Amino acid sequence: MEYEIKSQSKITVGFAELWQFRELFYFFTWRDIKVKYKQTVLGFVWAILQPFLMMLIFSVFFGKALKVPSDNVPYPVFVFSGLLLWTVFSSGVSNAGNSMVSNANIIKKIYFPRLIIPFSSILVSLFDFLMALVVFVGILIYYQTNIDYTRMIIFLPCGLLIAIISTFGIGTFLAALNIKYRDFRYVIPFLIQVLMFLTPVIYPISILPKLWMKYIIAINPMYAAIELFRNGIIKKPLDLNLILISLFSAVLFLLIGVLYFRKTEAYFADLA
Repeated sequence: MEYEIKSQSKITVGFAELWQFRELFYFFTWRDIKVKYKQTVLGFVWAILQPFLMMLIFSVFFGKALKVPSDNVPYPVFVFSGLLLWTVFSSGVSNAGNSMVSNANIIKKIYFPRLIIPFSSILVSLFDFLMALVVFVGILIYYQTNIDYTRMIIFLPCGLLIAIISTFGIGTFLAALNIKYRDFRYVIPFLIQVLMFLTPVIYPISILPKLWMKYIIAINPMYAAIELFRNGIIKKPLDLNLILISLFSAVLFLLIGVLYFRKTEAYFADLA
């Protein structure tokens, strides 16, 4: 029997190879979850406590003090719905962006599809999302929010899917850059902080006075994710032009991130 060893195309994602090594998704994800909450007193409760405390702070200063509108729903419901997906994005991008550097020893020793590492880092943030989602259900019940369950079943998964696509695209791009240019370990936290205020997490886009401002916000791929996710709870018309711009941005970041990662992954073991 003969075997042919040749380099794979840099244009493909390599789904067949990822499926062949699919068990590693579980092992890397569960390892990162255990490391994240190891030797903590509250453990998994931190996944719930962080967005909940942020909701309280934003509700006091933005909801009550500044009277920021919230699309005719209680402000805690509005802001927590945004924080749910924003936490997925912020923690996912941060973990994925630093994942190749933190796993340098493994990269140098054995071969496996490198895309598994940043994607597993994003799966950790999805675990936190599921934990916080339980609290969100409690908040909806507490404020007696009128929910259309058909809309929720349609829009909530769509928003989460776009958030995952956006996180994976930007996360893989930063992971590839960070392993070569270590300056990005300082750029990533700053980038996440800036993007939060360019994303309608704590305010509705309707408060922006100029149309061009809304288009700038729509370039952010997380705009469509949060707007669609909220639309499963808040009944309001969607601006399809802004949604399409954001969707295009999410897909573009995904293509750029994955293709750049695949183009440079051959050098990871030497640079790590």
